[in-house]
Amino acid sequence: MSTSERLIESTRELLWERGYVGTSPKAILERAQAGQGSMYHHFKGKPDLALAAIRRTAQEMRAAAEAVLTGPGTPYERIEAYLRRERDVLRGCPVGRLTMDPDVIADDTLRAPVDETLDWLREQIAQLVEEGREQGEFAPSLDGEAIAATVVATVQGGYVLARASGSPTAFEAGVRGLLSLLATHKNPLA
Repeated sequence: MSTSERLIESTRELLWERGYVGTSPKAILERAQAGQGSMYHHFKGKPDLALAAIRRTAQEMRAAAEAVLTGPGTPYERIEAYLRRERDVLRGCPVGRLTMDPDVIADDTLRAPVDETLDWLREQIAQLVEEGREQGEFAPSLDGEAIAATVVATVQGGYVLARASGSPTAFEAGVRGLLSLLATHKNPLA
């Protein structure tokens, strides 16, 4: 792995563990096992490196979500696959955790990949709901945008509740509850 890759990966890990303020250039360099001038050789400074790390985290989240949302199955099954996919629930969502970092949220540039990723996710899920309505799987009255917002809120809120309790049980209960509510809007003739 190149030095710039080690710097990005180290920054990603530290942002997840410590947040923006707690991620010092010294800690990044130590974790990356890189020399003092390395960061400034590859990046303009901590904000530039943090942006590269946040973009990488967002890209990985998109790829993982896209794999199940565009995979096989009915729209309901793909939403279910997204909700039930393997996650480190107690560690939290690396993108979602950035929304709780006041320094990331206060900086339009750092916040942009977070906003774009969550917007993309809601759009993908809303399109799945629409596809399910067109195929007759979901009731015509189902609002795709509202369901998409609910799916994202359930996942992100589930992470928070699981971390607070130290158990994935709250996350799993939220997923089961949302799926049972969504199932009640399935067309019985489909």
